Amino acid sequence: MNTLLEILLTPGTLIGLAASLLIGLSLGLIGGGGSILTVPVLVYLLGVDPVLATAYSLFIVGFTSAVGVYPKYKEGLVDVRTALIFGAPSIAAVFLTRKLIVPAIPATVLQLGDWVLTKSVLLMILFAVLMVAASVSMISDKKNNKETPEAMLSYNYPFIVLEGTIVGLLTGLVGAGGGFLIIPALVMLTKLPMKKAVGTSLLIIAAKSLIGFTGDLSQQTMDWSLLLMVTLMAVLGIFAGNALSKKIEGAQLKKGFGWFVLVMGVYVLIKEAIGSRQ
Repeated sequence: MNTLLEILLTPGTLIGLAASLLIGLSLGLIGGGGSILTVPVLVYLLGVDPVLATAYSLFIVGFTSAVGVYPKYKEGLVDVRTALIFGAPSIAAVFLTRKLIVPAIPATVLQLGDWVLTKSVLLMILFAVLMVAASVSMISDKKNNKETPEAMLSYNYPFIVLEGTIVGLLTGLVGAGGGFLIIPALVMLTKLPMKKAVGTSLLIIAAKSLIGFTGDLSQQTMDWSLLLMVTLMAVLGIFAGNALSKKIEGAQLKKGFGWFVLVMGVYVLIKEAIGSRQ
């Protein structure tokens, strides 16, 4: 039986752990995007089952975001009130999705001739679509440079609840934090300044991801050694990202990362569609 050290020293695992640094690095540098890498890293580099990978992703992304939000909070870049208003429906949606909806999806969702849409393939295709959508958001690089004074912040409650619920549902299904959806929503629906929207987004992602993960504890058997190791690498990455964000302009990095995510998303779509033949 292989020891933990022997498993960790295999080439595939080493590459997967190195790639895990990018999860935190992206969160620290541009406030999002890193979670979109978590499931592909777990599935394609570390050999984790796709359904289990979405659960692992919630813990990794949630814990890493919780660590990353602390320095943002000290800098006054987290609006706790906004996080509670947006986060409440999102947390409820992600928990119920992981507890009730994901376990209810049948092992074989659809079969057309020799093409079979399994539960694992469905989740990976949904994830790939989310990757493409995230990449478009990052590549377009729409800037909002107008700073809104705190006293002028407004809350469009119906849309905030709707957006929070949708983000929570997506997070629950595919295990991604959804920062690329949360940040624009906070800017548009609450008039929050961009920098504060990034910090607030990390708090929302941390809360909904970790609470959503608890919905899986009774449904899945966890490999805590692997899970904690990937999480540690992601946390190291977010510390590095936070440090670099003070020295490097994030706009071009965000756009370059967006193109990388786009290529990855298209690759996952093609691979899963072709690989679903019997």
